[in-house]
Amino acid sequence: MRDESIERLRAFAIKHTRMGSFSVHGIVHWDRVANNADLLNTSDVDLLVVKAFAYIHDVERNDDGYDLQHGPRAAALVDEIRDTELAFLNDDEILQLKKACELHTTTWRTEDATVNACFDADRLDLGRVGIAPNPDKMATVQGQILAERMIEDDPNDWILNGG
Repeated sequence: MRDESIERLRAFAIKHTRMGSFSVHGIVHWDRVANNADLLNTSDVDLLVVKAFAYIHDVERNDDGYDLQHGPRAAALVDEIRDTELAFLNDDEILQLKKACELHTTTWRTEDATVNACFDADRLDLGRVGIAPNPDKMATVQGQILAERMIEDDPNDWILNGG
């Protein structure tokens, strides 16, 4: 049931986004962030929240440029769709999702393992814009390990494959 909920959220995000399908902050990115969630999954991470974050965090972007307010707008959207597209999340999960959306462009790390995994799932896809994820700027140990592996690999591989 919960996988179906994420698929419905993905469909909502595709319809709701302000940008086209070719955006570097669009569906291809969101799918990679969702895949990164699996790589960052540990016993203290709520994987469902990280997967929801993947499809909500950039959906309120106006463009691919410098838009620091897209995170707070995404957090506001979480409130708007709380009882519909996000009804599969409990109150604590909603708070985590809102926090992750709101802070993902301005904050390096929090005290919440799930929010940190959201941040790293996004950062691990920096290869799509030609930036190597910095292990020292990852919020989780697993994110640091994965970023280090990316640096050790052929940079052309992860840049061409989007991270």
